[in-house]
Amino acid sequence: MKDNIKIGLLAIIAITLVANTFMDKSGHSDSNDGHNHDHADIQADPNMFKQDPPNPDPTAMPPEVKPVGPTTNIQFAENAFDFGKVNQDSENKHIFKFTNTGTEPLIISNAKGSCGCTVPKYPKEPIPVGATGEIEVVYKPGKQKGAQTKTVTVTANTEPSDTRIQITADVQEVAG
Repeated sequence: MKDNIKIGLLAIIAITLVANTFMDKSGHSDSNDGHNHDHADIQADPNMFKQDPPNPDPTAMPPEVKPVGPTTNIQFAENAFDFGKVNQDSENKHIFKFTNTGTEPLIISNAKGSCGCTVPKYPKEPIPVGATGEIEVVYKPGKQKGAQTKTVTVTANTEPSDTRIQITADVQEVAG
């Protein structure tokens, strides 16, 4: 879909360039009407319609869009939580509480786990200065076993924009 958008935008640019070639500043077409029309030489970039090479890693995520605008601060009550011993195929939840300790509303634009087994839920609305919020992290180990460490990256209008929180667990194999 990203490539289709690029191609569409390039087509619009090309049409605009062609139209500008045949139109003068007053909007009249560039016909042989006896007037001398000055037009800038427009040369197309030979690479203009080349597509980016395919991504060698189809599972790679596109780069995150970093927040812009005034920054603030986020302070977590704890940056890590240990579930201790958990069973395979179990569902384990923990809530990380945080406070906006800055001078601007806190806007969390994304929170993502280091793997599909760790799923965070985060507030979509701005957190006012001094207010608190929660990020719920659900860890489902599936068939993993042994010591596990997973990270959740929280992207917000903070400096730096990414803050990491972490969960750990000792996943016990379930006979089955």
